[in-house]
This record gives sequence, structure tokens and C-alpha cells, in this order.
Amino acid sequence: MMWASGCTKSEKKLKVALLLPEAKTARYESQDRPHFEAKLKALCAECEVIYGNAAQDASKQQAQAEAALTNGARVVVLDPVDGTAARSIAEKAKAGGATVIAYDRLILGTEAVDAYVAFEAENIGRFQAQALLEAIGGKGNVIVINGAPTDPNAALLKKGMHAVLDGKVKIVREYDTPDWSPDKAQEEMTQALTALGAEPLDGVYCANDGTAGGAIAAMKAAGVKLLPVTGQDAELAALQRVLTGEQHSTIYKALKLEAETAAALAVAALKGEALKTDAVADNGKKKVPAIVLAPVAVTKANVGATVLKDGFWKREQLCSGEYEQACKDAGL
Repeated sequence: MMWASGCTKSEKKLKVALLLPEAKTARYESQDRPHFEAKLKALCAECEVIYGNAAQDASKQQAQAEAALTNGARVVVLDPVDGTAARSIAEKAKAGGATVIAYDRLILGTEAVDAYVAFEAENIGRFQAQALLEAIGGKGNVIVINGAPTDPNAALLKKGMHAVLDGKVKIVREYDTPDWSPDKAQEEMTQALTALGAEPLDGVYCANDGTAGGAIAAMKAAGVKLLPVTGQDAELAALQRVLTGEQHSTIYKALKLEAETAAALAVAALKGEALKTDAVADNGKKKVPAIVLAPVAVTKANVGATVLKDGFWKREQLCSGEYEQACKDAGL
């Protein structure tokens, strides 16, 4: 008997592991997990999600994956803490007959990945850098705060950013931020401000909203004028900073679409269906079938037409309390 919208009697309790990398970035618990779980249940009411968040610990993620496989996971949806170290997770899962779907970050150097769902990270870096260039008039001195060196997306973001900024601005300090830590980003920005002293500064490239928050906190603590700062993820706090002018821009990624796409692939895998993809991603060992989604740069001018229009955040969330006037000023 074929499936319709749910599982057959004989296919009850099919298990899917959803393994996310960390919780410092707000998206994973507030967006990715609930949207994935809701879509999976909608497509297969009897299916079960085995969830793990590795808290930025690759060894912990390895243990979570092994536990999920022991517990019967037939599909592993993995957003790796470390794209290279995660190869062993993918290969063990594949050897046990599970389907492996890389989620948001590519798993590197292995043929054991069946599919990949993500936003195009190199384009995100380009969009961030272009937004910063526009904010500073196309030239100037820039501090760069990249993401975690263990995250393959961070390298792609950096590549896209440099493709836009190199030759147009002077990058006076550049950092790779362990664990995407906002606290580390604050330390990096503080270090840069101290080292550069009176040298003119025009903008700050930050690879995500957490690191942007850290950079902004450092500027506030130093008592200097806030510079245009980029971000990524359209976190609520970041969007509120965009509305008040503390942060210039962020990147909106339709995380609901990303999570639901991964859930649909997981259900297709459980059914034994071919995984429908529209692109490929090279992980250094295999051209991985992929679904690549489009990001959108968000500034004060298009908050309403992006995150509010899509229901990513509600107005009452974005404009609560002290942010009501900023929302009105932005026409929201």
C-alpha cells in the first residue's frame, strides 16, 4: 500500500534524527526545530523525531548521532558542528542503511551524503558585503568578523564577502570567530578598536546577527560612534537593532521553507522515493544532490516586505515596548 499524506500501519514509528549544531544562534530552537517537526508530523503523523542539539560540541554531536542510530533512526538530518568531523557521522549512518541529509551546512569529504538543503552561503557573503558597501559609500576602512572556522558555510561567506570588498575597501582587521560566539566577537571588536586607536573606521562586516550584536556591544562599551554593521539570520533582536539604526542590515533566510524542505526530503526517503533536488554541491568527494534556496538582504527599508510579510516574525513581536515608535517611523 502506498502512502498518501501519512504512514501505513506497517510503517508506524519510523524515526528521523534531527541534529542541530548549537543554541547560541536563536534560529535553531525558535525556527528550524519547530518548523521541521511540524512539517514532518503533517506529512507522516506516525513518524517520530529524535532531536539533538550539540551545543557547538562535535564530540557531543557524534554521540547524539550514534544514540539516534541505535534508537532506530532511518534518516539523519544533520547540521554539523564541524563539517569535516561530521564525515564519520555520515559514513556510520550510511553503513547502517540510513539516509543522510546535510542541513544548512555541507558535510565535507565523503560520499555518504544523499542530499543537501541550504541557502547559498557564498551569495549571502556577497549580499552582506554589498549592503555594507552601500552603507559606507563604496570605500573606507572595514573590520571583518567572520564565523567559525569549523563551519564550511563560514568559509563560503568569507569567499563571497572578499569577492565584493577586496579592492574597494581596506580591511584593517579580520577575525575568524570560534563557535560563532557573540562574546568572542565582542572581544575581537574591542581588540580591534584598541589596536587601531584613532585610525578612521567606516564599517564592520559581521557574518551573522550574533557576532553583529557582539561588535555593537563593543562599540557601545568603548563609547565610540556606531558604525554600519552587517548580520545574518534576521534574528528578532537584530531586526530591532536595524529599526533603531544600531545595525545596518541582516540577511533573511526563509527558515520555515528550509526546515520544511528538509522534512519533506526525510519523508520521501522513508517512503523509498527518489529525492527531488535541483542543484548540486561539491563536498570535495561527491557532487551532492542539493536544494539551494535564495537569501534576501534586509535593511530598515524592507523589513515589512520581507520578514513581516512572510510571517517570519509578527508585528507585535518586532514592535513590542520600546520598539513601537521605531516601527512607526519605518512605516510598519
